[in-house]
Amino acid sequence: YLHPVIHLHVFNEQRQLFLQKRSTKKKVQPGKWDTAVGGHISFGETLEQTLKRECKEEIGIDLQHAKFIGQYIWESDIERELVYVFVTEYNGPITFNRKEIEEGRFWLKSQIMNNLSNNIFTPNFIHEWKFIAPLFSKKDL
Repeated sequence: YLHPVIHLHVFNEQRQLFLQKRSTKKKVQPGKWDTAVGGHISFGETLEQTLKRECKEEIGIDLQHAKFIGQYIWESDIERELVYVFVTEYNGPITFNRKEIEEGRFWLKSQIMNNLSNNIFTPNFIHEWKFIAPLFSKKDL
């Protein structure tokens, strides 16, 4: 069944992108670098509620603002998702959930581009790159 999920990309004021390295214990794409925040929308929950909940759970941020930048359907052998993609700017501390995230850090655009073909990113992240790449030069998100 098609189920809805959110992805949130987090930039800092230096226009670096925070990525999380998924836990090696995850069923889907273990140990791969991925969007800062991602999660399933619970029954009866709005996109905004899901963004805030997942942001707090995964990287310890009280999300104040997120901008919608696109959506797509993602299909794999394991699942079929309707993905809502958002972006925000955040410059405070990030405390990630060690049960879900192995590590996390900010990346330069060039670092991501140099690694796109190295099999270190999730296929979802690579697919979303077309939404994300132009944002590295935007002044406000």
